[in-house]
Amino acid sequence: MKLSRTLVLVLSVAACGKPAAPAKPAVPVTVALATRGDAPYVVEANGLVEPMQAVSVQSQVGGVLTSVHFTEGDDVKAGQLLFEVDPVPYRAAMQQARAVLARDKAQYDAAVRDAERYAALAQRDFVTRSQADQAMANAAALKAVVDADQANVENAQFNLDNATIRAPVSGRTGSVLVRQGNLIRPNASTPLVVINQIHPILVRFAVPQRELALVQKYSSEHALQATAFPGQGSGAPVPGTLSFVDNGVDTTTGTVTLKARFANEANQLWPGQFVAVRLELFREANAVLVPTPAVQTGQDGPFVFVIDKQGTAQMQPVTAGRPVGDLTVIGQGLKGGEQVVVDGQSRLTVGAKVDVKAAGSAKGAGPGTGNAPSAPATAKP
Repeated sequence: MKLSRTLVLVLSVAACGKPAAPAKPAVPVTVALATRGDAPYVVEANGLVEPMQAVSVQSQVGGVLTSVHFTEGDDVKAGQLLFEVDPVPYRAAMQQARAVLARDKAQYDAAVRDAERYAALAQRDFVTRSQADQAMANAAALKAVVDADQANVENAQFNLDNATIRAPVSGRTGSVLVRQGNLIRPNASTPLVVINQIHPILVRFAVPQRELALVQKYSSEHALQATAFPGQGSGAPVPGTLSFVDNGVDTTTGTVTLKARFANEANQLWPGQFVAVRLELFREANAVLVPTPAVQTGQDGPFVFVIDKQGTAQMQPVTAGRPVGDLTVIGQGLKGGEQVVVDGQSRLTVGAKVDVKAAGSAKGAGPGTGNAPSAPATAKP
């Protein structure tokens, strides 16, 4: 009996001396705050800059090009003098046409007076009715001659006026393609110069046809804001508005062509340039936003790890919406203000202690292209 008690005591002492299992270390994670903010719905595309108008200036008369009144590459105004063609032959033709008109007008006036006299004499039977009719017919014929002469004068004036070539639109001139001293012909295949209107300017781009319904809906309510980024998206943003929606879908690509109009006051956009375009259709206010890496996909759908007040990770199922740049809209599951894990989820389990290494907040998108998101977009053609 005494031996048994001694054995129990020894076993109890041995049991008390066994070390306890070590506690699991905290998992290092990076977290961010889920916040509420504006979430723009933006369509992203590649665009091509086009001039508002491109006019090939040609001469309507032939002759020697005597002078050029601008330097290629200049900005010109509508009506500004550009070229002059030798006016001497057209001035001479004008003078000749006026002289013929004056001669025939004098003959017509005399014929009218003769017709009036013959009409009066015929009433008193001094001349026959046939002679009176002949005088009237002669006056009518001369009236037609005068009308033809007047048309010739107008045509000569037209040619003389067109010997001076003026800018049909305001814009930037290109290279002078026909130099001073050359003989030019009307409507030649080579224009004298090409003028591109670049203030304002257009950017043509295409969006998937699935976006057409939203474009039509919101463009009918207000002017849709577009932003162009020159330099393949690395340049400073240029603001503009949507100005054109094509009347058909391209069956080859399944896209719809749109055009946006830009003031282009600083000449950031240039005809023929490729640019990145972002078209904002609408802006969802007070949306819950989290960094996109925080959203994970499990067997039961999307979820995020939320850090509770005790510093442990809890799995929170969510309804993930569309991306807004580097953020994702959360439809259900979060209210805003929660700490969500954006890095380190692979080592987490439900209830695990965490060691927060960095923290931040998900910022909503600002006006136009967004402040925090680098590329807020929902579709790319």
